[in-house]
Amino acid sequence: MGVVLFGVTSFRPETCTWTAIGDSITYLNDHLDETGHRVTKGYLTAVVEQLPAIQYINQGHNGWTAVQIAKEIDKLGLTSSDVYTILLGTNDWWAGLPLGTLNDYKNGTSTGTTCGAFRVIIDKIRALNPHAKIILITPLQRGDFVYIADHRNHATGSYQAKNGQLLSQFADAVKEIGAYEHLTVVDLYYKSGITPANVVNFKYMKNPATGQYERYSFPAYQGIPYNPDTDEYPYPVAAINYTYDGLHPSDKGNKKIADMLVPQLKQH
Repeated sequence: MGVVLFGVTSFRPETCTWTAIGDSITYLNDHLDETGHRVTKGYLTAVVEQLPAIQYINQGHNGWTAVQIAKEIDKLGLTSSDVYTILLGTNDWWAGLPLGTLNDYKNGTSTGTTCGAFRVIIDKIRALNPHAKIILITPLQRGDFVYIADHRNHATGSYQAKNGQLLSQFADAVKEIGAYEHLTVVDLYYKSGITPANVVNFKYMKNPATGQYERYSFPAYQGIPYNPDTDEYPYPVAAINYTYDGLHPSDKGNKKIADMLVPQLKQH
């Protein structure tokens, strides 16, 4: 009687490398101490928990613009990956850098505009891996930002223009580039549900009339002066909602980003 041998094979999902190019929103994933320990999980970690076959490389650069990334692109140590995400633009807007137009992207006008900078970044990715999936991510809407480690570092929210430009225009440009290049776009600006009204629960500020601290929701806090040298930090723990400081995502905000990214990364 013949003996039939059954081989047992262990099937493991193929690993996928993901390089996340971004600013502080990406950088903070691996520097949680810089959030004042208000964040326990960045969006990269939250994605990999859902898709454990993915190995991420964090190319987030704190405070950098797309223009800076493009200028330093050959010095960043970028490597060939299966998937790249690009989450940039919010710092370009706040710095008042010229957005440019789709023609700046098409014509490769280098790093003179944010649109031109995206061309440099995408060209670099394609040189590293012509077959890589590239996912563009629009910047998040933001409220008034006050840096938890330096209260003098603060910025107005995306509800008003900076240097004659709206943050929504930067989001629109990312979408336009994505459509032109037939790239996947994850639209945080319009589809995440995160707005100046819910980035924080309130802003804790002095009532100019009484000098007493009050909790102001958006848009009531607009125009109320904030003195970083004398006023309390305006975002106590109870104020945390989708962000912990008006700009940078909290655990809740990072989960939202991850939940929008996962379906696109699954398709790789």
